[in-house]
Amino acid sequence: MSLTRTLLDVRPLRTSPVFRRLLIGRTVSVLGSFMTMVTVMYQVWEMTHSAAWSGAVGLAQALPMVCFGLFAGAWADRGDRRRIYLGATVGQAVCSLLLAVQGFTGHVPVAGVLALVAAQSACAAVGAPAAGVFVPRLLPKEQVAAGLALNQVTGQAMMLVGPALGGLLLGWFGIGVCYLIDALSFLLSFYGAFGLPALPPEGEPSRAGLHGVLDGLRFMAGHRVVRGALATDLAATVLSMPTSLFPLVNEERFGGDPRTLGLFLSALAVGGVLASALSGAVTHRGRPGLVMLWGAGAWGAALAAFGLTSSPWAGLGLLVLAGAADALSVLSRTTIVQTRTPDALLGRVTAAETIVGQAGPHLGNVRAGLVAGATSGATALVVGGLLCLLAVFHVGASTPELRDGAPAPEEH
Repeated sequence: MSLTRTLLDVRPLRTSPVFRRLLIGRTVSVLGSFMTMVTVMYQVWEMTHSAAWSGAVGLAQALPMVCFGLFAGAWADRGDRRRIYLGATVGQAVCSLLLAVQGFTGHVPVAGVLALVAAQSACAAVGAPAAGVFVPRLLPKEQVAAGLALNQVTGQAMMLVGPALGGLLLGWFGIGVCYLIDALSFLLSFYGAFGLPALPPEGEPSRAGLHGVLDGLRFMAGHRVVRGALATDLAATVLSMPTSLFPLVNEERFGGDPRTLGLFLSALAVGGVLASALSGAVTHRGRPGLVMLWGAGAWGAALAAFGLTSSPWAGLGLLVLAGAADALSVLSRTTIVQTRTPDALLGRVTAAETIVGQAGPHLGNVRAGLVAGATSGATALVVGGLLCLLAVFHVGASTPELRDGAPAPEEH
């Protein structure tokens, strides 16, 4: 395969000015969001010096997504997705602006800060299902995977840059300025989406309320390929999420050096960026199911091996491999969801995928902590990685459509 077909496929940037503008706005907004994440964690710690309150930040971010996500998906499948996304973007910007005001004044209690974080997460929960239809509606089918890869590589690059930049700006200018920059970043996101055409659902609109939610759940339960894709993601996150174990493993194996601990998280992100940058070979092949299964299996195997190693360099190499495998698995899963789901259901399925992506890692970290408390950090890593491997093998064995790329019998 030629080098150009191995590197990130940039055809969507050349063929779709609307997608290009949307990607630029999304990238800047994601950068601001990661800066805000660091700023909130810093502010809450400075206000309370409490690990419990710091943990509540993650809860404030995840709960609205879980509680409102499926209903937001049903709403997105009833109306103009462009208008819904623009409204949600305005809501997120207003929340960031209010965070900036309290950051400058310093008179809001910690519960008020978390309430604003939760409100912003609720707005994001509304916007995510609407945004889930943009790529398959804007790009031809053969470029959808490439468009998703561009979204992924820019998002992971911002995950590397955003926290570091947020830390620098916190030190130089303080809390209020960081929140204000995030609020301004939503202007570009709004501009990127403003030029979109109207995007009502194609096909029968969702029924209102709980009926629409249940219709979406029935589709996901009955569609073997989509169900297998979501089950694979749950296996990778709930059964083998490693991040809560890093401090303990660092203490057990590597002397507790904080520099090593920081490199653990960076190694996962570096692997993800590298794999996304070289994703052309994957997006051109058109076999996302097989890539997803191999990627999720390699993620579990690499983490199990990381639990066994005593060499910091070997450990970092395994985490780079795990991050790369996870990036390819996530890209392939998203491609499956967005190309196998009818447009009229895509908001609800995207919402479910977002919930899995939000709740799965949190549950996985809880599972890892409980197993490590009863055994050790290394044991929790090994057991989790092996369980992930077994679960992925079961999904692959029971869903041949994922392995061979053939359409599932119940697809519509």
